[in-house]
Amino acid sequence: MVNDFGRVLTAMITPFNRDMAVDYNIARKLARHLAQSGSDGLVVCGTTGESPTLTKEEKIELFRVVVEEVGGQAVVIAGTGGYNTASSIELTQAAEKVGVDGVLQVCPYYNKPSQEGLYQHFKAIASSTHLPVMLYNVPARTSVNILPATLARLAEISNIIAIKEAAGSIDQVGELRCNLPDGFDIYSGDDSFTLPMLALGAKGVVSVASHVVGPQMKQMINAFTTGNTTLATQIHLQLLPIFKALFITTNPVPVKAAMNLLGWQAGIPRLPLVEATAAEKEIIKKALADLRII
Repeated sequence: MVNDFGRVLTAMITPFNRDMAVDYNIARKLARHLAQSGSDGLVVCGTTGESPTLTKEEKIELFRVVVEEVGGQAVVIAGTGGYNTASSIELTQAAEKVGVDGVLQVCPYYNKPSQEGLYQHFKAIASSTHLPVMLYNVPARTSVNILPATLARLAEISNIIAIKEAAGSIDQVGELRCNLPDGFDIYSGDDSFTLPMLALGAKGVVSVASHVVGPQMKQMINAFTTGNTTLATQIHLQLLPIFKALFITTNPVPVKAAMNLLGWQAGIPRLPLVEATAAEKEIIKKALADLRII
């Protein structure tokens, strides 16, 4: 069982063709590109991959082609979580058969479980698989916050080994690090929080920006972990405009626009998301140009 997902994980977009079908060939090329551009691992079919509008069959095929393309070169983490525990278990087991290295489990959204409900949900999923599990806490999207005390209980389950933390609270990150065992990894779920979270003991980031600045993200984290905090800060400040530009509207709308600007045939998001406006694209284009990426 993989017990180290690495430091830079890219939450990979799902490319669509003009008919809004998944373009698996572009997904292959993108996975290979990301694995060669600073990403230690790829999260496939997370929120950035538009998981709510993908069918179960599309998700399984995406898991399969990404594993086939980069398995052994990069860790492949399958987004198999949702608001239905039984369905999450079913998709997790299907992903395990495909050969992924781990799974990402988001807090159940909309049905708003209690802390005990969260514990039982994640425990049931972890018990159904031999794969390592990363939890995903993002209250802005789910309306539920995994509290540190609940996560401490979940960390006692042997194959729950990490959390993607995106609650937007530095205090909560500190509390998590105080309450969790040393071997339990915390990842930033927000690019702009990566550096401050590293200072509080986080392992790395599940990144959107690494689609376009993967090497720089890797350099920033390496600089910090080797004690060159001055360089890490410089890189963080240089990248801050692109971090902000990629979240000027709902993710993954901006990053898909960015990838299209860079020549990738990423397509537009599926409804109910719509593509970036002309004004939003100009902001994204300027951020890319200022970094000399475009």
